[in-house]
Amino acid sequence: MSVRKEISEYSGIYFITVTCSKWLHLLEIANAYDEVYKWFTHLKGQGHYMVGYVIMPNHIHALIGFKNTQGVSINSMIGEGKRFMSYGIVKGLKEKKEDELLRYLAAQVNATDRKKGKLHEVFEPSFDWKDCRSNKFIEQKLNYIHANPCRGVWNLVADECDYKHSSANFYATGEQGVYVVTNYTELEDVDLTK
Repeated sequence: MSVRKEISEYSGIYFITVTCSKWLHLLEIANAYDEVYKWFTHLKGQGHYMVGYVIMPNHIHALIGFKNTQGVSINSMIGEGKRFMSYGIVKGLKEKKEDELLRYLAAQVNATDRKKGKLHEVFEPSFDWKDCRSNKFIEQKLNYIHANPCRGVWNLVADECDYKHSSANFYATGEQGVYVVTNYTELEDVDLTK
């Protein structure tokens, strides 16, 4: 998996953005939001923390508190998550008989990956990330992702708290939404390096 820049640390809070191939609305078309939640649950099961998120029709923004990844790179963990979600998205597209879209995704796979057995290019090969070292920066990123469904071309909801696939309502009201997150302030006393 190619990435723009390798994350050299094995712990910390990171703002991660994963984008569907060619910005296609694959999460929406395949109704694969649950695949993202399964990945979040997998990360939690490994001791990591979901701090905030928004799942848009064609991309995912997440703030994740990685607790000592035991020498496994965070890049590898994100790559594993993308693979895991891809299987569910492809399954959803097959169930919806999106044959033309599946052929398109198959045609996007490069020769090297095809030789390794990859069948569909569901996500862009790289992902974006930012190291979140201050509460101010975390708040900035949370505000950005939570406003996403209300901005620009999206206009999915009038109020960010009404968007189902987001942690916005939790940070505004304290009431957990579809997926339970950990408030970033609770991690201030947690040593993520252990």
